[in-house]
Amino acid sequence: MVGLSERSNVRRPAVAIDALNALSVEDIQRRLSGSREDVAAFVATAAQAGSAEAQARFGQMLLDGDGVGRDPQQAFHWFERAARSGHLEAANMVGRCYDLGWGVEVDHVHAAGWFRQAAARGLTWAKYNYATMLALGRGVPEDKAAALLLFREAADDGFAKAHNFVGSFYEDGWVVDRDMEEAARHYAIAAAGGDFRGQFNHGRILAMRGAHDDAIAWMERAWAGGNQRFRRQMIDHLRTQGHAYAAAAARLAGAH
Repeated sequence: MVGLSERSNVRRPAVAIDALNALSVEDIQRRLSGSREDVAAFVATAAQAGSAEAQARFGQMLLDGDGVGRDPQQAFHWFERAARSGHLEAANMVGRCYDLGWGVEVDHVHAAGWFRQAAARGLTWAKYNYATMLALGRGVPEDKAAALLLFREAADDGFAKAHNFVGSFYEDGWVVDRDMEEAARHYAIAAAGGDFRGQFNHGRILAMRGAHDDAIAWMERAWAGGNQRFRRQMIDHLRTQGHAYAAAAARLAGAH
């Protein structure tokens, strides 16, 4: 296992950054095709040598426990180090850490600041994350109009989750006229793109239109992809929607 702390055996790089840059594509591919522990060791060496890309990747490995013991605090350290070198995805991950308390105290103001920086540089994930902060007034003053603009940009980039949020703006009439057809269109795009919340909302619209078998099928897909909190909310909703949906809720809850 790769050590995780500044006291670990990866504290000093085994090679200089120039030596890493001199590796051939074949050498890099070979080192990245070994065991997860060997990959983590190589990425850690590159991170210590100063590669921002490796720092961002090693941060993710530490966050996930991928080939190395899970350590959110060290993950945050490497994300921040890469972000301060200008790595765009790492900047978004620093925001995520501050937003969700991964390895650092929750600080929505700092989270919004990092998301804003990465969004301004065009990162789709960051556009979505900063738009969410604006829509909810979390870490920044609430500004649903600005949020919708960013959600639209992310949706235009092909980001399924953003389509789901745009759909909710039209369903709830936030800064746009309420338009259930437009809401349904965005939910359907989000669902097809694999977003579990979009799949659930698409299923809700189908249920409202009487297409109950299709609705339940989409809700089952949402269940398969959803997290535990979402699943609990989904079960509570289904239990209030009539016999067929209550039966589906019982089946899903019983199967997991």
